[in-house]
Amino acid sequence: MEYQVSAHIADSLQKLLALSEVQKGVEFIESDQDRCIQEQIELTLIEAPTFHEETRAAEFMARFKALGLEDVHIDSGGNVVGVRKGFGQGPAILIEGHMDTVFPFGSVTKVEERDGFLHAPGIGDDTRALAMILSVVRAFNESGVQNVGDIYFVGTTREEGMGSLGGMKSFLDENKDKLCAAISIDGGSLSSITFEATGFKTYEINFYGIGGHASGAFAKMANALHAAARAVAKIADFQVPEDPRTTFCVSNFHAGNDAGVHAIVPQATIKINFRSNSQQVLEELNDRVFQAVQEACDEETVRWGKDTITWDSIQYCEVPAGVQDSHVPIVEACYSVIKHLGIEPVFGKGGSTNANMSIHYGVPAVCIGRGYYPLGMDPDTKVHNLEEKYPIAGAYMGVQETFLMALLCVGVEGKLESIIKS
Repeated sequence: MEYQVSAHIADSLQKLLALSEVQKGVEFIESDQDRCIQEQIELTLIEAPTFHEETRAAEFMARFKALGLEDVHIDSGGNVVGVRKGFGQGPAILIEGHMDTVFPFGSVTKVEERDGFLHAPGIGDDTRALAMILSVVRAFNESGVQNVGDIYFVGTTREEGMGSLGGMKSFLDENKDKLCAAISIDGGSLSSITFEATGFKTYEINFYGIGGHASGAFAKMANALHAAARAVAKIADFQVPEDPRTTFCVSNFHAGNDAGVHAIVPQATIKINFRSNSQQVLEELNDRVFQAVQEACDEETVRWGKDTITWDSIQYCEVPAGVQDSHVPIVEACYSVIKHLGIEPVFGKGGSTNANMSIHYGVPAVCIGRGYYPLGMDPDTKVHNLEEKYPIAGAYMGVQETFLMALLCVGVEGKLESIIKS
């Protein structure tokens, strides 16, 4: 069935688009494309591996101050925060992109422009979002549009990998009660709408035995490596639901070394990541994993009857799952704005983005895309790859989407109420 937008959302968008100051802002954004691209390049050259965003944060904060945002600061989570104060009384919204990238220092030496793309590690994910935010702030300044509630513009830390959306969690812990909506910029294509939250957990699990000579100690002790292998085999046989989408992967297996190739190892380690769009299924899968681990240790112990294999675990990452109805106002607004821009919207099935945290805290949220892909353009931007690239043509439309989405959510003083509170 074709997705239908409510009359209220459709009417709100048409009223918004009819406002002269909004038209001015939209036009400005297109004219601001070159400056936005230049800032994207400049920020990409300031490397920011997860947990090491300080230098980029300092520069981003300076740009916020230069644009006249208020209460510009770095919060307790390392996030860069700037506020555009509202001209009326209403709830606030959040617009954010994450400052960290997956690449270690030394990965970025230059940004190349060729074949209609910018090429550099981190040029898209998520440095483009930071440049988009700066262009959105300029559009507010140039257009003179008066937002009802406050708008929090934030560059967040620790989104990637072991960061586990830590910066976003920190910001929401302190500010969630102020917010009526959150817009995260982190998708690849401008067509994408992420409104569900795929939760995940990542663990290191260690198996312990006595260890000894492969022959001399044979049958005198249990083998920690064999216990780990039993556990992996059990996990490999798990059946998980397709809907809600649920996945699992044992991604690392370590034990022994070449010097001890004729030894029964005293320790073996596996690492596992599992995900689900349902928090309940995620927790059930968590229990199944550790039940399999215990059973594997028990079976290896009983097999030899000499000693006991034990285990412990270290949790690296935990990101909550969550769902929203596909027809909550912010999702319908996102769909309508993308349609207005002449792009066919595509609903993502789950996703692990900073929007997870907003959804988890009960703040209506979407994660929107960064880049525009005309018909015939290769959509593979090689995200998380040293050959990452970003399409230049039409990039301003992502900024326009963000600008219009923000105004629909926060409202225009005296002219348009927020779709969220209506």
